[in-house]
Amino acid sequence: MQVKIKNWNINYEVEGKGEPIILLHGWLTDLESMRPLTTNLVNNFKVYLVDVVGFGKSDLPAEPLNSKDFAEFLKEFMEKLNIENPVLIGHSNGGRIIINAVGNNMVKAKKIVLIDSAGIKPKRSSEYYIKVAVYKAGKMFLNILPNTKSIKSFKERLRNNIGSSDYKASPVVLKDTMKIILNEDVKNILPNIKVPTLLIWGGLDTATPISDAKTMEKLIPDCGLVEYPYGTHFSYLENIENCKLVLDSFLNWEVKECHIV
Repeated sequence: MQVKIKNWNINYEVEGKGEPIILLHGWLTDLESMRPLTTNLVNNFKVYLVDVVGFGKSDLPAEPLNSKDFAEFLKEFMEKLNIENPVLIGHSNGGRIIINAVGNNMVKAKKIVLIDSAGIKPKRSSEYYIKVAVYKAGKMFLNILPNTKSIKSFKERLRNNIGSSDYKASPVVLKDTMKIILNEDVKNILPNIKVPTLLIWGGLDTATPISDAKTMEKLIPDCGLVEYPYGTHFSYLENIENCKLVLDSFLNWEVKECHIV
């Protein structure tokens, strides 16, 4: 399905019935990367899988975007589809979008889940961050994921996208967008997030390190952390069955700090 937001054609899918949940993927991936999380969710919720503007089957923006632009994208998506007070789940840049939208009071959410979320300004260069996100994390988790139907096509696409030549061939508008958003920091708006928040993180994440999760846990008032000590930037996929159980629990009661060993 598609919806028009600004002048972009945005691709999305809907599964299940019930209260709404929106899943937002990370950088250089698409909605397929979030599909493994929906197995249990669709039994009790209406789940929206979205290709964020610039990725998947959604249109590329004509000009570079900043964090506010992505937050407005989420706001308009919810307005166009009449989605009210959803649970918001985001991985990496998807988490950054949620933080900016909720922290700046642009959208209302029932609960939010941030998985290895971006948003804390990295100490390293943007070039380093991009290389880690695209190459190292991608290569590591490809060998770990089960070869199920739901993620087989996603694995193949990512395998085709990793490598220096593919990065150099990426659209300039996405490179410029990344440079912009990496220089923005969400720390000052994290205290504005008043809804129950769950952090799911890999202890070995080098793209968005566990220290970022600790910072978010301290600054978001009602927040709990689930850490997978041996997880990387795709900790939810590496621990998919346990992660689905954690989400089931969080959607029914509060999750406090929990370190998975």
